[in-house]
Amino acid sequence: MHPKNTRDNRVQARVEPELKQAAEDIFNQLGITTDEAIRMFYAQVKLRGGIPFDVALPNQDTQDAMEEAEQPEKLEAYASFADFRKKTGV
Repeated sequence: MHPKNTRDNRVQARVEPELKQAAEDIFNQLGITTDEAIRMFYAQVKLRGGIPFDVALPNQDTQDAMEEAEQPEKLEAYASFADFRKKTGV
């Protein structure tokens, strides 16, 4: 049996403070509350019949790029976009 007021059900989750704050900053920029964001997520799960985004491990190329981005001193620098294009053949 479902309660008459659908907002009577409570969802609780433990989230790292930094992650929570980062998400709430984005919600504020979007003009929505955390409660609204969670309701939107649940609505999309119901609508799509599953998680509304891909949940997968990144492939090796993506993992390598992520690791490379964590070490900017190892990234190659270019004097200009034209130099980058010339070097990469784009």
